[in-house]
Amino acid sequence: MVPLRLKASGIRLQEACNFDFLRPSHLVEEDSMAENQEHDDRAKLAELIKSFRFVMLTTVEHDGNLHSRPMTMQDIEFDGDLWFFTSANTPKAWDVNRNRQVNVSFADTNKQTFISACGVASLVRDRKKMEELWKPTYAAFFPKGLDDSELALLKVSVHTAEYWDAPGSAVSRAFNLVKAIAKGDPAQMGRHGKVAMK
Repeated sequence: MVPLRLKASGIRLQEACNFDFLRPSHLVEEDSMAENQEHDDRAKLAELIKSFRFVMLTTVEHDGNLHSRPMTMQDIEFDGDLWFFTSANTPKAWDVNRNRQVNVSFADTNKQTFISACGVASLVRDRKKMEELWKPTYAAFFPKGLDDSELALLKVSVHTAEYWDAPGSAVSRAFNLVKAIAKGDPAQMGRHGKVAMK
């Protein structure tokens, strides 16, 4: 048998023998920093979503075209899911039954906050959940209220999201724009993040 020569490198030895070694400390620190950044981005996303009530929901129609419409989002803490009331007998419900891939977009031009959230949608007929989220004002859209046999919840489970946030006054945003141009650094204009929820 020919002896196997191994370099004194944990990585080489791991590759040759498939042993598990402790990762170098600098890689552990990088992982920890990445995890902290991911946690910060998720917290930031939830904070931004909290300020929105009206969004645009985009579904895929039967011919492959995209169809967007305004929707009222339920005022609850974002935990990865977005909730909407809908009728089960509507084009958006038909779209979701054919293709669950959807996008929910948020835009506040005054605050310069924008979010694009992609995920999968499903119709939910959970009476208890509907009672939890129902508000009397919804009767304007659903006159029969919770007793409406067509009433349903549209649940969007967000898989990925991207946000852009440039808080401050118009003057401060203009100042940040000048700094971004001068330094060649778009980050000066505000915060931008990509978040994987699933």
